Amino acid sequence: MPKATAQPGKAVAAKTVAIKNFAFAPAAVKVPVGTTVTWTNTDEEPHTVSATSGPFRSGTLMTGATYRYTFTKPGKYRYLCTIHPFMLGTVVVTQ
Repeated sequence: MPKATAQPGKAVAAKTVAIKNFAFAPAAVKVPVGTTVTWTNTDEEPHTVSATSGPFRSGTLMTGATYRYTFTKPGKYRYLCTIHPFMLGTVVVTQ
């Protein structure tokens, strides 16, 4: 199984995150309060989107499945795939 990690760097403005090649792309996104972010699993393997300490946790996402979460409070939300915990991502929510 390939190993992937979140690449350090500046968060990009995005409302969608692809789950591909055992990674979240982009790994860091920046959105304003009230934004719904959609994750879509494009891998052949199942994945999850789960906050490390926070309000969201998807079920298992099979190929082609999506998960949506609306961010209502500013902050930095770190998340991972609980099946593949080396897969990391961050959502930065601004006022």
